[in-house]
Amino acid sequence: MTTDTSPRWCTSSHSDNGGQCVEVATNLVTLHGTVPVRDSKNVGGPVLSFPAESFASFVSVLKEGSWVR
Repeated sequence: MTTDTSPRWCTSSHSDNGGQCVEVATNLVTLHGTVPVRDSKNVGGPVLSFPAESFASFVSVLKEGSWVR
């Protein structure tokens, strides 16, 4: 079995294509334990990698809306 180490970039299904999106590559979680994130407007630019557990917590907080004041 071959492991694909190339990121498979995707945007949220909630993205409205307004140009203010990020892309994530969740396919690397199992292999590296990280979630790479990049700006969808600058796909050749820098990539930030977050620990998978931290990224999952971040997404959970966003879904809850508990960050809204």
